[in-house]
Amino acid sequence: MFAVPPINYEQPVFRPPSEWKSLLIQVTIGCSNNKCTYCDMYRSKSYRERSFEDIKRDLDKAYLFYKDLNKLPDKIFLCDGDALGAPMPLLLSVLDYINELFPNTRRIGVYATAENILKKTRQQLIQLSEKKLTIAYLGLESGDDKVLHMIVKGNNASDMEEASIKIKECGFKLSTIAMLGVGGKKYSSQHVKNTAKLLGSTSPQFFSFLTTFAVPGTPYHTMVERNLIEPLTSKELLQEMYDIIKLAKLKTNSIIFRANHVSNLYPIAGVLPKDRVKILNELKQWISETPEDVYPKRPINM
Repeated sequence: MFAVPPINYEQPVFRPPSEWKSLLIQVTIGCSNNKCTYCDMYRSKSYRERSFEDIKRDLDKAYLFYKDLNKLPDKIFLCDGDALGAPMPLLLSVLDYINELFPNTRRIGVYATAENILKKTRQQLIQLSEKKLTIAYLGLESGDDKVLHMIVKGNNASDMEEASIKIKECGFKLSTIAMLGVGGKKYSSQHVKNTAKLLGSTSPQFFSFLTTFAVPGTPYHTMVERNLIEPLTSKELLQEMYDIIKLAKLKTNSIIFRANHVSNLYPIAGVLPKDRVKILNELKQWISETPEDVYPKRPINM
């Protein structure tokens, strides 16, 4: 069990699956967009940036806690939804203090949006990466403009592509997340085609899938109830994953692929495109074994 420092987090707190051993530090509260129709993660919060004094207090508590354990964390993740959008003076102060307290930190991670990547200059992003902020998790969701507009993502596919390439060129590793079934049956074909296209043009170092669920209380759920979006069956969700992986024309041989989030039907992993045939064969087997007209159940702990 990973030891958690005695920090009074403003709940709820979220982080990527790969950051499960990271020290979590809230730089911002909530999400500056907070309009994505499918998402209920930060609907209970009003977006704001925390003061450096409050963040410093949390870092001090974490330092004393881990020092007593004689084991300082080597990974840190900056919360909440898009801490990369915080002002540069705040980010630089936080990163400098992290590197002072935890000099052996391997990397610092953050959720990012295309908007807050594009708002920062290349020089600013390079400054951040030089201070060990070196991995950004981008919620692409879809490479299709109609789907992105429907879910009120706030950016189009061109923005996503530009931001992805920009942040990689500035010293960050990019972890891109796409959502299975987010366009419903109506937009499934173009969601698959354009997501595969964007994945090929950006070639992130990491790529993962989440499965879309109509979460009660969200606009997406209301659209499903009104038959404006028709959800995909379990078989169709697996088929989307299969088709996106098959169609993506990747420019690198070392994309670490994961679909191990609790929302997904089955865990699957590998390196793309090296393991593409193996992954596709496994997906093909699951597709053949999955009955028609069966829908996935949303995990309780999601």
